[in-house]
Amino acid sequence: MRQDLYPAGVPRLNHVAVSLPADQLDEAGRAAITDFYGECFGWTELDSETVDRTKLILAIGHWDQFLFIHAEDEPMRSPRLDHFGVSVGSLADLEATHARVARRAQDDSAIDVIDLSVDDFDVLKVHSFYVRHLLPMMVEVQYWEFP
Repeated sequence: MRQDLYPAGVPRLNHVAVSLPADQLDEAGRAAITDFYGECFGWTELDSETVDRTKLILAIGHWDQFLFIHAEDEPMRSPRLDHFGVSVGSLADLEATHARVARRAQDDSAIDVIDLSVDDFDVLKVHSFYVRHLLPMMVEVQYWEFP
């Protein structure tokens, strides 16, 4: 990394933007999105930024890390494995998040889950699963274990 270019630290990712049809950002659509991602991941709506059928912003852990969802006439479409990733602080957190998603998926066939897996690189084990629901991209949830 070229930290010499950024004396205060290299830029970090602070948001991901995706688009949906305006109909999915009406009151009922926003409620479905915030219900699922709120219950499963703890993401919260930044109410002051919500515009009916236009915009929904979900804070991901902190107000300056967020998912920006906006309406488009030609909304985003992506292949199944296009995703963005979030990390959790422990294997127990990963398993609890997966359990919440799996519980919801039992009652909702629209929830697409790629089950828990581990990539073992000897010095690092990456535990993860993927989920897509109501958004055009999957979310990969990871825990990095350093054995």
